[in-house]
Amino acid sequence: MISIGIIANPASGKDIRRLVSHATIIDNNEKINIVERIVLGAQALGVERVYMMPDSYNMGYRAEDNLNICNELKCEINVINIMRFDGMEDTISAVKFMEDARVGSIVTLGGDGTNRAVAKVIKDTPIISISTGTNNVYPEMMEGTVVGMASAAVASGCFDKRLFMQRDKRIEIYKGGEMIDVALIDAVISRDVLVGSKAIWDMDSIDKIYVTRCHPASIGFSSIMGSKKIITEDDDFGAYGEINQKSQKVIAAVAAGVLSHISISEPVILNLNEEHSFISKYRGTIALDGEREIPFSENQEYIFKITKNGPNHVNVKKVLETSQKNGFFNIEP
Repeated sequence: MISIGIIANPASGKDIRRLVSHATIIDNNEKINIVERIVLGAQALGVERVYMMPDSYNMGYRAEDNLNICNELKCEINVINIMRFDGMEDTISAVKFMEDARVGSIVTLGGDGTNRAVAKVIKDTPIISISTGTNNVYPEMMEGTVVGMASAAVASGCFDKRLFMQRDKRIEIYKGGEMIDVALIDAVISRDVLVGSKAIWDMDSIDKIYVTRCHPASIGFSSIMGSKKIITEDDDFGAYGEINQKSQKVIAAVAAGVLSHISISEPVILNLNEEHSFISKYRGTIALDGEREIPFSENQEYIFKITKNGPNHVNVKKVLETSQKNGFFNIEP
């Protein structure tokens, strides 16, 4: 049975940055619409079962009801039976369940934070990431119907996945020799003591930025580094930079509609698997993909390392081009 998984985060795109920027709001009703289009695109190309993460808004059940009312649902929608915590734990549990169920691909609806949760535990299952978050670098804005078609093509197993999939980079954070967390795009050392609402909006509190990729066309902390150097997802290295008043000032899009003047040093290249030590001289927090996650005290050491242990990320255009070249869309007479 050909199956895919869908992880739709009901909390994505609703953090405090909505109050201090001009970010687009994608509400849960629109996420349901996107899920419906993913299902319709996937079932048209052979997907027989769709596993969905349970959530507080019942998006899976609502999508199923809407498609049944229209008499358009041909495949099975299975909202998986896991204990719900209405947090990152749900995403982690759902990914583990879907991999155990051997889904052919997983589609995520969320931002960098949602995909970071996926990256913490996913092994080999290919993922396609739709942007419904705030400051998004990892996921892309894509039409759900097309994503459903692409997920079906990947799950079909008809093609060599190396033609349209690559293993992404991630930042691994170690303390005392053990990996304690990861980030997909950026990790930021902040002088903010409390995790609080998680999102950082005070640029004056930032001390250091680590990135797997950076570009001036991005939004968020990686755009600060991107104002000095461009690093793509294909490069076998990342970088870090320090925020200080003695360095060149740059202007960067740190949030939607918010451009800040920030002094940052020249980026220092970090090759894959190269370790970089940070020993704290003050209390603060480490923000991962835009959200404060790890509080630290004085004289604590953390190791930052960029690896190729991230998710297997699908290029939607490439998989559909591969499908077309191999006659995947042809209808048998």
